[in-house]
Amino acid sequence: MTQLASPAFSALEFALLNRFQRDFPLLSRPFAALARELEVSERSVLDHLQRLQHGGAISRVGAVFRPNAIGASALAALAVAPHRLEAVAAMVSAMPEVNHNYERAHRYNLWFVVTAATAQHLSQVLQQIELISACAALLVLPLIEDFHIDLGFDLAPSKEGCFAFGASPPCGGARSAMALTLDAEEQTLIAALQSGLALVPRPFAELGLPEPRALDLLARWLDAGVIKRLGVIVRHHELGYRANAMVVWDVPDDAVTALGQRVAATERVTLCYRRRRQLPDWPYNLFCMIHGKDEQDVRARIAELAALCQLQPYASDILFSARRFKQRGAHYAPVLERSHG
Repeated sequence: MTQLASPAFSALEFALLNRFQRDFPLLSRPFAALARELEVSERSVLDHLQRLQHGGAISRVGAVFRPNAIGASALAALAVAPHRLEAVAAMVSAMPEVNHNYERAHRYNLWFVVTAATAQHLSQVLQQIELISACAALLVLPLIEDFHIDLGFDLAPSKEGCFAFGASPPCGGARSAMALTLDAEEQTLIAALQSGLALVPRPFAELGLPEPRALDLLARWLDAGVIKRLGVIVRHHELGYRANAMVVWDVPDDAVTALGQRVAATERVTLCYRRRRQLPDWPYNLFCMIHGKDEQDVRARIAELAALCQLQPYASDILFSARRFKQRGAHYAPVLERSHG
């Protein structure tokens, strides 16, 4: 099977995309460390990363935070009349607190993630979206446990002839969402990290803190699991993963943790988490994201996963992504306002 990455990428660019999605070096000159490993110049690494970012293959080089480790977030959905979908999607995407916004093939056809600095602010944003959308009641599905949340992609074929997803191993157990209390220095660092590291020789010196302090905080957050991953953040659609589906199951509450951990351990999913039900409209509590090269590929993966983890007895649904309206890393607007006065 051929690699999913586009032939437009050079060998160096493919290496940058595939090998440095995590474990980014916490050094004063991290891109020089990448250059030494790749046997090229630091300038070449920076130039190629800039090309990949401008071309849309990567969104940034930066941090992926554990959900709700900082601030509060929720997955939400609206059932929008088809003739209004683009207009409502544009209104939702215009909200700075919305970082992902997708059309999915379902009665609830607009799905988005809202992230805010506080639970109160999150609630206010969700109420505003419900009001301006003028749709039926908003589905709000907060995360309860995460079993595997990464969205790192191994772009090379595995030995079995298929592609590995979520290239880091799943976490050893479910995590509950608990937010950190941030001091002024930490707020400054979060605000500076939101758009990714600057593609300059010493990016950690550009984060608003003395470089040693920024490196120390990042190391502590990585060690504590607050940062799930630090590295190149790729955009899966541009790299050949043209199909993705959110798969949901209605699992008994006393079994969902064990099943979620079992699903995560298969390494066949990019995301796996437990979310709160919203009855009677939404009975599902176990969520997975599965990416593949086309719909047939994704459906085959779902069938394999369901058989392997004995999920067939449970009611389920598959929601394929139809359009991407917005995709970027989470921003915490109030944090930015405090940090910059």
